[in-house]
Amino acid sequence: MSAAAPDSQQVTARSPLAGCTILIVCVLVLVFLVGFSTWALFRQADEIAKFTAEKPVTIKIAPLEDREADLNHLSERLEGFRQSLDNAGETKLELSADDLNTAIAAYPALSELKGAFHVREIREDGKLVLDTSLKLNGKPRRTRDGESGFVTSDPRYLNATLVARPELAQEEVVLRIDSIEVPGSTVPEPFLKQMSPYRVTERYKADTTLGPVMKKLTGLTVSGGKVVLRKSPGEIAPGTITNDQVDSAASRLFRWLGLAASVFLGLVGLILFVGMRAKRRKEREAAGK
Repeated sequence: MSAAAPDSQQVTARSPLAGCTILIVCVLVLVFLVGFSTWALFRQADEIAKFTAEKPVTIKIAPLEDREADLNHLSERLEGFRQSLDNAGETKLELSADDLNTAIAAYPALSELKGAFHVREIREDGKLVLDTSLKLNGKPRRTRDGESGFVTSDPRYLNATLVARPELAQEEVVLRIDSIEVPGSTVPEPFLKQMSPYRVTERYKADTTLGPVMKKLTGLTVSGGKVVLRKSPGEIAPGTITNDQVDSAASRLFRWLGLAASVFLGLVGLILFVGMRAKRRKEREAAGK
């Protein structure tokens, strides 16, 4: 018995299984996670393609011709509100649908919203009805001749009507989207939750003019067919947007990835456990001969 023990230890030391187990498991897990992530990404792209289009639609832009008086009046109101934010008292700014559309059409700072959003209506229930043509990322593909990088995607466009509630959160104006209406298509609930809240003014937080204005706001309401921005002494601005609110679909994806990885690791561990037990049993049998 004692003479066979060194032979058993020598067999164990020479076995490649013990030294490669961790590496094999890591490689298998990596391949699984990459494959699952790629599958989920392409599946999401296929679902988005069902209610988006290859081309944008024309979104109405407020006319500016022969409206010098209206533009001057709007500019005076906006500048007066901006300056009043530095005062200690209460101040507010009421903006109608026409005011919002005119500002989008007239001011270069809002050029990224021009042709992408048009406020059709401000409803009495505090919701905005917006016509939109939003550019989204399409299905990933390999780059063609003349394109940079290795992977790119062709854009898709969400040509839809949004029904949303504007709110102030995290020192910016966001849209809590209640519904997305696409002619001839149905937008799935997970996409709606992923898109809401839509951080329509996030890009302006670093703007030297609009950023400080949003930072000083303490509230936002919709009343009488107008969006009302205000700064009230003693009023605390609403809290921040959590990561789960900004991208709930991504959170669900990572939860599924974690669950799938846990199940996969459990199966790998079980296979390795059974294999190691069988190996030890063979070594004991060899040692007993």
